[in-house]
Amino acid sequence: MKLSPRDAPTYFKRPKADAAGLLIFGSDTMRVATRRQEVITALIGPEGEAEMRLTRIPTAELRKEKSLLSDAMRAVSFFPGPRVAFVEDANEFVTDTISAALTDWQAGDAQIIVTAGQLKATSKLRKAFEGHSNAYAVGLYDDPPTPDEVAAMVANAELGDLSQDAKDMLMSLSKELDPGDFRQTVDKLGLYKRHDKVPVSPEDIQACAPQSAEAALDDLFAIVATGNVAEIAEILRRIYAQGTAPVGLCIGAARHFRALHTASCDPGGAASGVGKLRPPVFGPRRDAMIRQAGAWGRDRIERALTLLLDTDLALRSAGQTAPQQALVERALIRLAMMARR
Repeated sequence: MKLSPRDAPTYFKRPKADAAGLLIFGSDTMRVATRRQEVITALIGPEGEAEMRLTRIPTAELRKEKSLLSDAMRAVSFFPGPRVAFVEDANEFVTDTISAALTDWQAGDAQIIVTAGQLKATSKLRKAFEGHSNAYAVGLYDDPPTPDEVAAMVANAELGDLSQDAKDMLMSLSKELDPGDFRQTVDKLGLYKRHDKVPVSPEDIQACAPQSAEAALDDLFAIVATGNVAEIAEILRRIYAQGTAPVGLCIGAARHFRALHTASCDPGGAASGVGKLRPPVFGPRRDAMIRQAGAWGRDRIERALTLLLDTDLALRSAGQTAPQQALVERALIRLAMMARR
């Protein structure tokens, strides 16, 4: 039978104890592994593996010796309780073996848990589980985690109170990061705030979130917008070393100043305008953008955007002979000098 994305999270927490098996497949190996572990723990408990009620069967070994799965399915443990036969990273080469085991499965046998990568709808492995009356198949896709899933991760990490800004920032991160990276960020945050009674803040999340090239760009644009000319060259070297192209850097700078322009034009003031930006801005970066929008004002921001547009056109011009990195650095220095006036 096929599990819908809506029903799957509930089934992962409370799987059917007398089911023949479950297939979990998807391109995100971290998400598949996390859900597989959740199901196995729900079936056999946290001590199930130590009590030898879990048998792990690598696909390569199963392909060589087809009887491994049926033997594990019928093996009797020294300890009482439900048992699981787990086949990891299954592929079409072992489909017939797994299908035969599902057909032979009887009440009291170990439940067959199988994980696989992305499978087409025509996959024989999928059809074996989806067409079985007492087995289930569920596909995990690259959708961001739902609010309920984020709340469950927060609870598992034993995080205490979260400010509203922290909750909003976590939801925003869940859409930006890969599911595995996001889960690791939440786990790291739990360790970071362990035994800390102070509510989780956006600054705490920022300290635990993975640092990307985008974070370095945000640092550069903050330096430019506050007029710190002396720091521009050093951070530019780091950004270029990460593989950022001059055209992409110019586009990012224009995006930053367009956001400042939107904030400066808001009738409710810069704070109100920054609060309406999408994607939302949190924590220290939000406070910095509010200060920048207020300090620059609409007219100077428009002059900055004109300078960046001219630079972008020069970068894309076929007749341009000046080095692109030099053009961008000159534009950023001119912007930083403009911030001082």
